[in-house]
Amino acid sequence: MKIAVDAMGGDHAPQAIVEGVMLAKKEHPEIEFLLYGKEDEIKKYVTDATNVKIIHTDEKINGEDEPVKAIRRKKTASMVLAAQAVKNGEADAIFSAGNTGALLAAGLFIIGRIKNIERPGLMTTMPFVGSNEGGFDFIDMGANAENKPEHLLQYGVLGSYYARNVRKVAKPRVGLLNNGTEDGKGNELTKAAYKLLAEEPSIHFVGNVEARDLLSGVADVVVTDGFTGNAVLKSIEGTAMELMKLLKSSILDAGIKGKFGALMLKDALKSMKTELDYSTHGGAVLFGVKAPVIKTHGSTGPEAVNYTIQQIYTMLESHVIEELVEHFETQA
Repeated sequence: MKIAVDAMGGDHAPQAIVEGVMLAKKEHPEIEFLLYGKEDEIKKYVTDATNVKIIHTDEKINGEDEPVKAIRRKKTASMVLAAQAVKNGEADAIFSAGNTGALLAAGLFIIGRIKNIERPGLMTTMPFVGSNEGGFDFIDMGANAENKPEHLLQYGVLGSYYARNVRKVAKPRVGLLNNGTEDGKGNELTKAAYKLLAEEPSIHFVGNVEARDLLSGVADVVVTDGFTGNAVLKSIEGTAMELMKLLKSSILDAGIKGKFGALMLKDALKSMKTELDYSTHGGAVLFGVKAPVIKTHGSTGPEAVNYTIQQIYTMLESHVIEELVEHFETQA
């Protein structure tokens, strides 16, 4: 099992990336890592060189680069070389904390789509909050600004395969994000998608779901168009961040009693923060291409990198991509 790593992608690269790889190696020493980037900088953080190969390059894709142009013009960029390794069969998967658009472009134009999948979607696993365990797979989060009903149908199938194979959900419930739970709700896109999803025999479609119910466990897979998905994801992220800030400021403003109470609730507050942190489920997957392409957050730290590698390991071990290829490429 070989994983190609864009060691120069992200706000804290290469330190956070390489330190995360070192954490993952302790759990899976059998994984081989191909680290692409500046060799002298990467070496500073390599504490165990077993099954680690550094491929030197001075070129990288920056956050402000235009994605498609960067992929085509920066041929020796760390991200591009890592994607080429996957295409050439030298690695089984790629992950990066760098430019999201560029990684999506690399996945599409270098690694390539699975036959009969029109538009791969960007998917993440979000946590259920409260008494529910696990989480839900949310697709598309922004790989496509516009979608057709057929794309949302494919997202339902893609998400179901991931939930079954990677998260081990026996019968994933697929919900369509909409502005109401009634069958006739929504715009032309969601109405048409609803009909297609309801008629698809390979998934367990539970109907429309509302944004306010997503974190409560209403579905195991939630499908939507990329524009809406990205907006909802950022709303959830922003709300969680502001709630934590509000809680902290309320404690500080409450004086000695508030601080004493916070001390008593320290473990509970830490558990709450962890529960809201969806990075513990790994990175976002560009699902529908011929190999795992995983995007971690730009400000990611070593622990989140470690979670992402565990996610990739599970994807490769479960052969979910091979099953998707078989499902879609056998279609007429």
